[in-house]
Amino acid sequence: MKLLLVPVLLFLLFLSKPIWVGATQQPLVPVSSPLVSPTSPISTTMAAFSPGIQVGIEEQHHMDTHKKMIIALVAASSALVVIILSFLFLWIYHWKFSHKSHKRSAQSSAVEKGLALAPFFSKFSSIKMVGKKGSVPLIEYKLLEKATDNFRDSNVLGEGGFGCVYKARLDDNLYAAVKKLNCENHDAEREFENEIDLLSKIQHPNIISLLGCSIHCESRFIVYELMQIGSLETQLHGPSHGSALTWHMRMKVALDTARGLEYLHEHCNPQVIHRDLKTSNILLDSDFNAKLSDFGLAVSNGAQNRNNIKLSGTLGYVAPEYLLDGKLTDKSDVYAFGVVLLELLFGRRPVEKLAPSQCQSIVTWAMPQLTDRSKLPNIVDPVIKDTMDLKHLYQVAAVAVLCVQPEPSYRPLITDVLHSLIPLVPIELGGTLRVSQVTRPAPPAQH
Repeated sequence: MKLLLVPVLLFLLFLSKPIWVGATQQPLVPVSSPLVSPTSPISTTMAAFSPGIQVGIEEQHHMDTHKKMIIALVAASSALVVIILSFLFLWIYHWKFSHKSHKRSAQSSAVEKGLALAPFFSKFSSIKMVGKKGSVPLIEYKLLEKATDNFRDSNVLGEGGFGCVYKARLDDNLYAAVKKLNCENHDAEREFENEIDLLSKIQHPNIISLLGCSIHCESRFIVYELMQIGSLETQLHGPSHGSALTWHMRMKVALDTARGLEYLHEHCNPQVIHRDLKTSNILLDSDFNAKLSDFGLAVSNGAQNRNNIKLSGTLGYVAPEYLLDGKLTDKSDVYAFGVVLLELLFGRRPVEKLAPSQCQSIVTWAMPQLTDRSKLPNIVDPVIKDTMDLKHLYQVAAVAVLCVQPEPSYRPLITDVLHSLIPLVPIELGGTLRVSQVTRPAPPAQH
């Protein structure tokens, strides 16, 4: 608007100049020298006997000229104002239209996230849940019961603190994962509402997609996209013992996980702290793309409220300052990520029993050896031993050491971790490393 006002003022100033010039030039007309036409004796006679008449005619002529100029100025100014207002109106209309179009496209992309589910979702009603921004489809309980074969044990994909996750066939070509929560206490109900609230607002390639929810008696159900290969924990510590995860694939999983965390820490407003990052909550699809899941314990409150939340987490992944003092920050997630990185390097569980009453964390075991370059190649997971560039191994070990530092201020931001991992992952897998050939592991057999 300031740019529009400048030419308007200049234009009005320019148009006002002739009025001022006319006013100063009017007295210059000689009163005592009437205009005489040599070919008109009548005019000469009139001028000789009535010199004031000629002067009156000149004054009348100037007054008419001034009136015409004023009328022209008013008309020109009015036209200019109309033009400016028209442009302003068109600009406002264009801005509103673009804003609405952008909003509609954002809503469309939210509907399309994960899988092509529009035909399937048309069967259900869309209800407003606890979140202010998210709209979550409400799926009938009978459909979930049928899709999971009455929640048969053979369809169990995993178990959590308040229930199990089942494989469900919602349609002919649509499979999903259904988490059943037994909400007999307030903690389970709170986790259900918290997860629905957060996931209804979040959309990122490395965060699990929410498909819907259901409520039946004291049970709550959350429906997600199905991750065909399952959890990173199953791949690393299950029957295959990590055989499907090459060095490059492990780095890809670490990079995907870091990208998911960076979105939560840097791009969500308010910031989201996962608070329960672990290998069982990192899920893999058929292409080994990793996605963060299980947001029941996630925290999105401001920093001033984080000291009032109940201490929660999984032994081995909980940061020391949170465990001892209840101080929760984004660096707590960075610590848990460091533990996951150590599991990828060594193939060990986060906590292992040494004796019936004695346990040792992977951090305690690994720290003395991580900084010794002569020992490091010999303690990596036998599945990937001698399959990586040693420089890359040392770099990943250095990142892990920084992430699990006891002092939170010494730990890097997840953004810094992300940028340090990108050069170690082949281009074909989402990084910037150029390698001659990257061999994808064959997906494990489905049961």
